[in-house]
Amino acid sequence: MLAAAPARAIGAEMPHTPGHMTGPMRSRHRARALAHSAAAVAVAAMVLAGCVMAPSPSATPDATVEATRQPTPQPTATGTGRPTATPEPPLSLELPDERDRRRVQVRVAPDVPANGDGRLVVTVTNLTDRRIMELVLRWPTELRETLFLAPFEPSPPRRAEGGPPLWQEWTKWVDGPGERGEPAGTTSLGWGPLLPGATLTIPIVVTREARGEVAFDLQVLVDEALLSLDNGDPAELRVQVS
Repeated sequence: MLAAAPARAIGAEMPHTPGHMTGPMRSRHRARALAHSAAAVAVAAMVLAGCVMAPSPSATPDATVEATRQPTPQPTATGTGRPTATPEPPLSLELPDERDRRRVQVRVAPDVPANGDGRLVVTVTNLTDRRIMELVLRWPTELRETLFLAPFEPSPPRRAEGGPPLWQEWTKWVDGPGERGEPAGTTSLGWGPLLPGATLTIPIVVTREARGEVAFDLQVLVDEALLSLDNGDPAELRVQVS
């Protein structure tokens, strides 16, 4: 005989299968799903909040540009910055390299009319206790284009051949360049000697070659060394002839 299976009592709990959920089971499943969804939303909100609240990375500062200091512009010179040499006046002489510290007093007295000949008297006094063997007066040779200077005036005895010997105080009369170092472009007239404390009066004959006022340098030397005036300056004078 076949035994009959025991009947399930009415109201007994049915086995749980996916396709068959009772009301209470469905409610609990829905509650768990909602809880999981809420948790997921919360987590997403927290992640989103973290993204928003997290400090954005600071911008990398641009590379600092180091300014190159430009050199300060120098003021433009309006000229050469050098003093302009004053041109020498006409009929000037260059100062010789040598100096003689002996001091003399020099006076020049022109006596030349504007339209004729005349004289130039030079007076030199030795202010030292030493003898000056030969005093030399020097002027530009070019002066003779206006005034011709000479230590004597031509006369019949000087012109005569075989005449008596002539006595003269001047020792030389030379146009340079000379044998004793007289520079080119100069005329040198020697006179002397000049004793200590003594005075020489030197008359120079002036023949006018052209009319007009003229100025020229006159130097007083020993050999090729320029003497000193009483104030210590070089013995060079500027002579003016009307």
